[in-house]
Amino acid sequence: MADVSEGVQRVAVGMSGGVDSAVCAALLMQAGYEVVGVTCRFQDDASADAAAADAASVCACLGVPHVVRDCTAAFEHAVAAPFAAACGCGLTPSPCVGCNASCKLPALLQAADELGCQKVATGHYARIAQLTDSGRYVVKTALDERKDQSYMLALLSQDQLARLLLPLGGMTKVEVRIRAADWELPVAEKPESQDLCFTTDYRAFLRERGVRDEPGPIVDGAGREVGRHEGLSNYTVGQRKGIGVAAPEPYYVVEKRVATNELVVGFADEARIRSVHLAHANWQAFERLDAPRAASVKLRYRSRAVACIIEPEPAGGVRLALREPQPTTAPGQYAVLYEGATVLGGGMIQEVASV
Repeated sequence: MADVSEGVQRVAVGMSGGVDSAVCAALLMQAGYEVVGVTCRFQDDASADAAAADAASVCACLGVPHVVRDCTAAFEHAVAAPFAAACGCGLTPSPCVGCNASCKLPALLQAADELGCQKVATGHYARIAQLTDSGRYVVKTALDERKDQSYMLALLSQDQLARLLLPLGGMTKVEVRIRAADWELPVAEKPESQDLCFTTDYRAFLRERGVRDEPGPIVDGAGREVGRHEGLSNYTVGQRKGIGVAAPEPYYVVEKRVATNELVVGFADEARIRSVHLAHANWQAFERLDAPRAASVKLRYRSRAVACIIEPEPAGGVRLALREPQPTTAPGQYAVLYEGATVLGGGMIQEVASV
């Protein structure tokens, strides 16, 4: 990270109350930035109170200002309500990917503008680069593959990327913990949160928003009933464990039929796909794609990138032809496309095609 001491820039650091954002702020101060800690509250509950208090303690330790912004209405509109609607349509949404582009970065950028900050920063494990030929900004993978979060930033726009700093992209989690301990930051040993940030009981969350979830039949590919499910939202396409149907070999969930309330299952050879379709793609490495292009794709956040051919469609959609059959993935998840360490772009999976 470049030293800016000769031309100090003011940066709004998204402070979640965790160790990553704390070290992010400290590193930026060390590099010569003028830091303002910003905590955007997306929920009005005890966990949000605790996160804001931890963020405030970090900022007090660092001697930087800390402000809190109420972003609950924006979060409900941009993330929570669409998540519930998607679940009600039988999709398996990945809200964090869309949230970064539609809610969290916009909220942080708005706060930055109000606070006179030229840049914003977060504690994501990824890197930002500017392409020499086109000048476009792209996300690149973190140097620590185990912590890489580039997938989560694939929908960010050029305007967002141009102002974003990611100081942790060249570090490991162990190094971050060591820095936090060395600097005696109060969250140095705070554990990571793994839950959805807006609910710890997403089934209750869906019921509150009118998404009905009734038991129904589990059927195989031929339409034969092989069991009963407990409500479609309890399952995800590609799931193997916890289906509750005895068979000579494990069943996988291959489809959720909302219209008939059927959960469709199949054996391993029926749960593999050769292509996925995206209704729309957000491109970072180029403005648009007019011809087929070889790339690699992650079909889930923690999956391995696999080879594919990107095939643009006239109406703006994209078909991804997979070089080798892959375990099926759920519509509503995101496909993120890479060329080496560089994110080309990504989009929500609308349909999958089986082998």
